[in-house]
Amino acid sequence: MLLTKKQTSTSGAVSSPFIHSLRRGLSQALPTMDRRSFLRRSGLGVGVGLAASQLSLVQKAQAATGASIVGAGKVEVKRTVCTHCSVGCAVDAVVENGVWVRQEAVFDSPINLGAHCAKGAALREHGHGEYRLRYPMKLVNGKYERISWDVALNEISAKMLELKKASGPDSVYFIGSSKHNNEQAYLLRKFVSFWGTNNCDHQARICHSTTVAGVANTWGYGAMTNSYNDMQNSKVALYIGSNAAEAHPVSMLHMLHAKENGCKMIVVDPRFTRTAAKADEYVRIRSGTDIPFLFGLVYHIFKNGWEDKKYISDRVYGMEAVKAEIMAKWTPDKVEEACGVKEDQMFKVAKMLHDNNPGTIVWCMGQTQHTIGNAMVRASCILQLALGNVGKSGGGTNIFRGHDNVQGATDVGPNPDSLPGYYGLAEGSWKHFANTWGVDFEWIKKQFASPAMMGKNGITVSRWIDGVLENNELIDQDSNLRGVFYWGHAPNSQTRGLDMKRAMDKLDLLVVVDPYPSATAAMAAMPGKAEDLNPNRAVYLLPAATQFETSGSCTASNRSLQWREKVIDPLWESRSDHMIMHQLAEKLGFAKELSKNYKMQKVKGMDEPMPEDILREINKCVWTIGYTGQSPERLKAHMKNMNVFDVKTLKAKGGKDKETGYDFTGDYFGLPWPCYGTPEMKHPGTSNLYDTSKHVMDGGGNFRANFGVEREGKSLLAEDGSHSLGADITTGYPELDHILLKKLGWWDELTEAEKAKAEGKNWKTDSSGGMIRVFMKNHGCHPFGNAKARAVVWNFPDPIPQHREPLYGTRPDLMAKYPTHDDKKAFWRLPTLYKTVQDKNIADKVHEKFPLILTSGRLVEYEGGGEETRSNPWLAELQQEAYVEINPKTAADRGIRNGDRVWLKSPTGAKLDVQALVTERVDTGTVWMPFHFSGRWQGVDMLAYYPKGAAPVVRGEAVNTATTYGYDSVTMMQETKTTICNIEKA
Repeated sequence: MLLTKKQTSTSGAVSSPFIHSLRRGLSQALPTMDRRSFLRRSGLGVGVGLAASQLSLVQKAQAATGASIVGAGKVEVKRTVCTHCSVGCAVDAVVENGVWVRQEAVFDSPINLGAHCAKGAALREHGHGEYRLRYPMKLVNGKYERISWDVALNEISAKMLELKKASGPDSVYFIGSSKHNNEQAYLLRKFVSFWGTNNCDHQARICHSTTVAGVANTWGYGAMTNSYNDMQNSKVALYIGSNAAEAHPVSMLHMLHAKENGCKMIVVDPRFTRTAAKADEYVRIRSGTDIPFLFGLVYHIFKNGWEDKKYISDRVYGMEAVKAEIMAKWTPDKVEEACGVKEDQMFKVAKMLHDNNPGTIVWCMGQTQHTIGNAMVRASCILQLALGNVGKSGGGTNIFRGHDNVQGATDVGPNPDSLPGYYGLAEGSWKHFANTWGVDFEWIKKQFASPAMMGKNGITVSRWIDGVLENNELIDQDSNLRGVFYWGHAPNSQTRGLDMKRAMDKLDLLVVVDPYPSATAAMAAMPGKAEDLNPNRAVYLLPAATQFETSGSCTASNRSLQWREKVIDPLWESRSDHMIMHQLAEKLGFAKELSKNYKMQKVKGMDEPMPEDILREINKCVWTIGYTGQSPERLKAHMKNMNVFDVKTLKAKGGKDKETGYDFTGDYFGLPWPCYGTPEMKHPGTSNLYDTSKHVMDGGGNFRANFGVEREGKSLLAEDGSHSLGADITTGYPELDHILLKKLGWWDELTEAEKAKAEGKNWKTDSSGGMIRVFMKNHGCHPFGNAKARAVVWNFPDPIPQHREPLYGTRPDLMAKYPTHDDKKAFWRLPTLYKTVQDKNIADKVHEKFPLILTSGRLVEYEGGGEETRSNPWLAELQQEAYVEINPKTAADRGIRNGDRVWLKSPTGAKLDVQALVTERVDTGTVWMPFHFSGRWQGVDMLAYYPKGAAPVVRGEAVNTATTYGYDSVTMMQETKTTICNIEKA
């Protein structure tokens, strides 16, 4: 179709203002152009006609005159993945002459089906980046000044070495990023190890660490069991502490399809969310009372005999003890007293879960961010185990992660208590990685302050501020923290903002590595208390490239890996995170060891480690969770041929890659981990975990034998007849090692080369992958064994989940009835208070001064700490003001009207100047704020403290400036979802 200038009619027809305006515009337009050129000039999408087969090069169309309308440069389409939430939406980025000019959601993607949310639709703004950090900067006399990369790297490395010499390697703390791709996250953990510390962490600590610990300790792996797509097979879905419609908008596509097929949707939340608006049943609970609610459901399930008795007998340990406690303790009256839900609604929801099978449960940070978050997620697991819903299509625990690669960063990144793949910090784990890295174990050990510190969990990101502020004699390491790297992390996503400002001021070194300066830069530059400021403090900002300016893999919440193509070169003077790691290692003296296994590629004339080689290194060592089968070649083939994968099952029924001839038959999209063995073994990935109805070489499985084989005289292994389809061992069995393989008579199925590497090893440390091959491919058995899930987790503070009231609450009567834990002297290297804080709050009657529960959550327009998305003009226009939701009665009692400015005050002494949104979404005792804002500090605009030109478009008060002390008793998760406040009219 050609768009041509139409001549003015000579007829007497009346012309509307719109037609007149259109004619005027067309008269000034360029001559005739074809549709593609028109779309290019208008900034519209490239159309559904851009199929995957055309991804290599799009031929520029020519104007009818034969002359190019736009220019003579080539147009390329690069396939990438959205960098916001964890759904994993694929995007085709159109690049002309090196400039990102258009984008389109990938219609072939089985995950997003050609859909985008507001954030995904605005990705192209990354390629302009007018509010980005453009070059390295240093804080000088309260203002950020431009410096060169050489100066920045030299000064930072010199300061690091000075701190290491004076106070040891543990004096420097590294906060990684859930925005890093898998290769960067892995490389940062390697970097920190070679520096000589376990003091590293990242965003997962404060979003789903309680999930990872609680779920892994229940049945094996701490991740989403099924997928967004598989929810289309659900007959009932219980969302608790998840506002997916705003936090994971595209995931709702699959749930809405399920609803069309009769799925019942139940939403449980203290706030009536946009997700609740889609529910068949909405249940309002008091914040922090998930366990009374969940166990109230289990009470009705047991009382009516609705539990899956055979499933429990075959596959669950300890359910009898759980049942006895629930039936005695969580009767309907006790449930209503604790969470506020009446018996008839509890019964109704329990019956919906029983009548509609299979059913799934979804939770997010509404359930995880509590001092008992680990227990809450286990209560969710117990509900699903009672119903027999785990290990089946349409069932499972669908845990929605937050950021685009928070799952991958958790799996292989900078965790303070493990090496990549959840290998612990024991000597055997270190030797396994030393072998992979090609360095001497003794050399790594010498980098640490002592062998004991090499095996000791580091400080968590939720508590780094106490690593600075706590009395030195109470910290379980030689020195307080003196240097901190913020490597892609938002400070306003953490609690106790006032204390964090003090900690920042006391540091000797603060380095921010980020595409955007983040609130860290402004907080550091903002004047604080004179007695806190370290006169020798040095603050640096290093401009990192976005994920669109490099390549690499990322892991969606359903455990599928996707490979991003590089869209454009790094903007301004930014450099990729892995290039910065390599260059910093050069200055620190261990670049040779860090990058010895990687080829280098030139980017803007500088050496950068090849992401493909880093992934291949991951493939060679992360056997525990099956990150070994997803080679770069397999992932790239999947990305180019998304159309062959089924939308519900994610499985390819056939198809071959035109370039490589790779056969997709049987593969699940993105080879969701665990994808066991070597890439050559061609394990298809695991779409649904623990599914005994499938062969292990078709993604089937069973629960993990990770906790021994017997407990108090009772077997922990699965019962006879409970096994994955086609397994040669038809009962429970322990995890695979060289001894078991020999006892079974299968050792000689290894090659001689495999035997040499497997001798004395288990499946997690056999670098040949041979034991896994023999066990799975030849005999249909699972390398991690076949055991029962644990309803009783004896190694946790509460083996059976217990409801405990928050440290700061509005119900002292229930605090006395359901008290918190006792204090801990040395917990993740720090003293951690529980009972002391709660008892003092009760004694001081803090609830009288602060009678409202304060909780927080997400908006569809922004992501995480929000600095990135609030710097995007296209998104900033949509949500311009930080606000607090307050019930009409609560507002009326305080003389507050909708739109008024109010002060939100908390027990920390913080006060926030925000706008009131008067709404019945919240009840009379609860207020709610979005957590994406920063840039205002207790009523003051922080614009002057950002680097010039790099402040976010929208600035507002951070809710976490006001949040209070409180940490999970297993993982040190912060308690952000339940604290207290008061609100006054400004």
